[in-house]
Amino acid sequence: MLVSLTVGKVDAGVTVLLTPDKRLIEFPSILLPPDISSGSIVDITVGQNTAKESAAQASFRALQDQIYAAFGAAEPSIPVLRCRNATQTSVVLEWDPIQLATADLISLSLHRNGQKAGNIPRPMEMHSTKISGLAVDTEYVFHLVLRTTAGTSSSEKVHVRTHKMTDLSGITITTGVMPASTKEKLQGAVERMGAKIVDGVRIDTTHFVTTEGRGQAWEKAVETNIPVVRPEWVDACEKNGRILGVTKFYLDAMRPGPPSEDTLPAATPPPPAPETVEEKREPEAEPPTPTEQLPSQNVEAKPLPATKDDDDSDEDGDADATEEAQPEQKTKAAEPEPKSRTEPEQEQQKVRLEDKEENQVAMRPKAMEKDEGACANGEEGGNGVVDTEKKDSGGDDAAKPATTPDGASFQEISL
Repeated sequence: MLVSLTVGKVDAGVTVLLTPDKRLIEFPSILLPPDISSGSIVDITVGQNTAKESAAQASFRALQDQIYAAFGAAEPSIPVLRCRNATQTSVVLEWDPIQLATADLISLSLHRNGQKAGNIPRPMEMHSTKISGLAVDTEYVFHLVLRTTAGTSSSEKVHVRTHKMTDLSGITITTGVMPASTKEKLQGAVERMGAKIVDGVRIDTTHFVTTEGRGQAWEKAVETNIPVVRPEWVDACEKNGRILGVTKFYLDAMRPGPPSEDTLPAATPPPPAPETVEEKREPEAEPPTPTEQLPSQNVEAKPLPATKDDDDSDEDGDADATEEAQPEQKTKAAEPEPKSRTEPEQEQQKVRLEDKEENQVAMRPKAMEKDEGACANGEEGGNGVVDTEKKDSGGDDAAKPATTPDGASFQEISL
């Protein structure tokens, strides 16, 4: 079809063409002859290329089929959840490997009783998980939720009920190093209980039974916090008909009850007990009696017949002796008696007590001699001499009279 158009405005990129009915058409300038200008008339032939159109449509359909085959033919698979093992307080869940097809993984989460319990770490590698800390004989509902770039899908709900204390079917045991006879007895007890023994430490292993703490399996059990117990724990559970605590049956725990004759070591004489300091000490000395502490109180000098002046002098002497004895009694009473004394200390104490006793006894005769001398001087002095001596002696009690070699004492009296 031939169309005649009039050139209007010419620009570097676009040229305005006018139709016979005065319509404006923008046409690329590069497709027009180079020497045109405003007012020129150009003829344009328009036709449909059906061959090329068919080829383009065929190419486009092939591309669509290729995209659909790569990204739309397969969808992410819905996870299939199931219970692998259940005990009194734990549940082990597992699922098939997840097929994402052409989608990208966003998250895989576990829900318990309709509430999210947590995300599964490394869901493309891990295909099982263990939930602990559950209540005994309680029903729980679990399901998985898969989120991908292709959408969100959920697994079917799994109902699991934890076991009773008398149900031992959930016990899964992995054995370690032990004698062949012990292992054979252990297998028989496990079969009678309804439990099972597996090879190697797995996620559903509940107990690791061994008699020696060595080996790769033992190390893996310790790393995964699986209880390591002795074979006696299985025998105790079978005997009681219920699952028991493992505290007393840990491998490193002390075995209860007296040891058997086979395990007893050879008897050896006990080593002699070392002598203590208390055994080397001598028996504690009895505290001295009041008589030994204060001998001066029990020693009484026989009074001599004396006159009235002698009685006054005796009273002064007794008062001085009493005043000297009272501070000594207070000092001894204030000092605490030591719990135990050695032999030299006891001898020194006895010597000091004997010296004090002699001093107290020796003071009485000197006082008597003083009184007798005073009486004799009073008689020789005449009238008024004795009375003056009494007054002077009463005022100077602390003064000591001079003593002669023969033991007599005298005092100068001034009239």
